[in-house]
Amino acid sequence: MANANRILTLDLGTQTVGLAEFQAGKDGGLVLTHYQQRELLGDPGVDATRLSQTKMAVSELVAARHAKGAKINYAVSAQSVFTRFVKLPSVGEEQVDQIVGFEAQQNVPFPIDEVVWDYQLVDQGNSAEVEVVLVAIKSDLLDDINGAVEGGGLEATVVDVSPMALYNAYRYNYSDVSECALLIDIGARTTNLIFIEPRKVFSRSIPIGGTKITEAIAKDFNEPFAEAEERKKRDGFVSLGGSYADPDDPDVARVSKMIRNTMTRLHAEISRSISFYRSQQHGGAPQRVLLCGGSATLPYMREFFHEKLQLPVEFFNPLRNVSVAQGLNVDDIVSQAHAFGETIGLALRSAVSCPMELNLRPASVARRQRVAEQRPYYVIAALCLCLALAGFWFYYQRAAAVTAAVADSIEPQVSELKNHESRIAALRTDMKRQEESAEPFLKAVSDREAWTKIVDDVHSRLPKDYIWITGFALEEKKAEPVSSGPPKRDAAPPKPPRTSFLVRGLYLENPQEAGVVDEFLKKLDESPLFEVDKDPATRKRTSPNETTWAYEYSFVLLLKTGEPEPPKAKGKK
Repeated sequence: MANANRILTLDLGTQTVGLAEFQAGKDGGLVLTHYQQRELLGDPGVDATRLSQTKMAVSELVAARHAKGAKINYAVSAQSVFTRFVKLPSVGEEQVDQIVGFEAQQNVPFPIDEVVWDYQLVDQGNSAEVEVVLVAIKSDLLDDINGAVEGGGLEATVVDVSPMALYNAYRYNYSDVSECALLIDIGARTTNLIFIEPRKVFSRSIPIGGTKITEAIAKDFNEPFAEAEERKKRDGFVSLGGSYADPDDPDVARVSKMIRNTMTRLHAEISRSISFYRSQQHGGAPQRVLLCGGSATLPYMREFFHEKLQLPVEFFNPLRNVSVAQGLNVDDIVSQAHAFGETIGLALRSAVSCPMELNLRPASVARRQRVAEQRPYYVIAALCLCLALAGFWFYYQRAAAVTAAVADSIEPQVSELKNHESRIAALRTDMKRQEESAEPFLKAVSDREAWTKIVDDVHSRLPKDYIWITGFALEEKKAEPVSSGPPKRDAAPPKPPRTSFLVRGLYLENPQEAGVVDEFLKKLDESPLFEVDKDPATRKRTSPNETTWAYEYSFVLLLKTGEPEPPKAKGKK
């Protein structure tokens, strides 16, 4: 099982890659428990293979430590990062993001969507202005570096910037120092200057480092870079100059002078940087100088800068407040303590709250960490869903058990009712069969009474005075008229012929005259059994005159229902 207090950091140098392991204490302290490094080819001519070399070195370190898949903090070099110190008016926190976002678009020399950037506010007390450290790196370059790290078997969590990691290490180990200090980190390709005051920080990267010395030696001695690097390590020191005698070996003297010339150029850049810091950044004059980095170990380097800067110069010791675990060679660790600045600063990011907490995470790392942060909520949501489903399952299981118990209790009653249902169904079937057998007889009875009902209905609608019926005769079925011409495709089928009968009668002279017949027809139209034929040809009526005492009328009634059996004899009323 992985140790929760285990912290791994990766020092990505140009010529070395180092893997350090720390143990975080409960009080915020750090214990260095392991350190191992691998050499890289420092020749600038093989820079195209730098990432593949880094990946291979990381793989070897991870395999040796059995740390595959472990979380790692690493820093990118200052030469790969655009750094800008911007002063902003002191505003509320909710407005800082908007202002810094605008400043980033104005200051970063690349399209903002092609870089990964971050910022950090620097505490400047109650000043009307606040300083912002703005850093940015090209996304494709960062992806390549992160690919080499994660391709070696590690999982990135914090991607810091080298000068800011050194700043965190200094503040952790030199918290008692209140004066302005200048930290000079002399690396292989660049020298990082970090100006540190209690409420202020400023960094600058100078493209002069140990590789410049090696290139000068290789050119002067006309030898390959690897041999020149070996000569620098074996014979190199900073010439003291002046009245000091040269070494007896002329080759050693040549090397020392070349180193001094390179350091003299570096001193000139440092002096200009100090002037810029004091004039443009309104910083204080450095009161002490601390040397660190791989190239700072050259003999007489400290004496050279003491002579040039006229300031106290010492080697940076990032292990002042960091313990070294038993089992490590303390003498070896102490001898190269000045090279542990970035390593300590990176470890502090996972152990304590740091004054500078920049994190240039690639998009893939940020997405992975966001998913990891949200994973507990997904797990809780899944548990809630499972509990809800379990609740529903328990409810339905209980409901099913209760239903089964109730069903078992009423099963005898259900069986008895099913028997009754079967008997009722048999009776219904028998009744239906009997109804079908009786239907012809019922129809005959109904037809026998049909004409009586029709005659009674006509008689009930006859006015009481001035009119009576003299004839009531059944006519042939009357079909719908057929239209001339070819039949239409969508025409409805012809209606079947309807049964009709002729009604004849007389009416007397009366105040309404023929209106008494119209009243009779109107009442007949209200009958549910028949209706008056609307065809004028079927209606006849004589008009009143002075020669007769009664006047004839006739009309045709159409049955609304099916035709009953005709009566055997026609009668008159």
